[in-house]
Amino acid sequence: MKTLFAKASAALGVLALSLSIHAATSEDAIIERIMPIGKVCLQGDDSCGSAAAAAAGGGARTGEEIVAAKCAGCHNAGVLGAPKTGTGEWAARLNDKGLDMLVTNAINGINSMPPRGTCGDCSDDEIKSAIEEMIAKSQ
Repeated sequence: MKTLFAKASAALGVLALSLSIHAATSEDAIIERIMPIGKVCLQGDDSCGSAAAAAAGGGARTGEEIVAAKCAGCHNAGVLGAPKTGTGEWAARLNDKGLDMLVTNAINGINSMPPRGTCGDCSDDEIKSAIEEMIAKSQ
């Protein structure tokens, strides 16, 4: 009789433990399922990690990558007066305004170009490297 009672107690203990693990796992699964799909991170807010790194998939993108993905659409064709890559237009602007002003204009927007062009997730350094790339291709 004692053996039967001991076996029944052990079985109930295992069942209780199993139910408690299942409940914790179910609760964790529910919390995971109802979590937001994204996070809003403002520039300078380090609680999200590096927003630029996250946007770039781990590191800063090169000027060539940014130009190909974000700038070429307008700057290859000269859309709405954008200086064409591969022409002397960039050299003239560089001589007239200097690199710092070209970067400032790209960050803040100028004429028909919106702030940061079509690269809303680019850092200031990435914008600068894209401009330097377009200048280099134009010389």
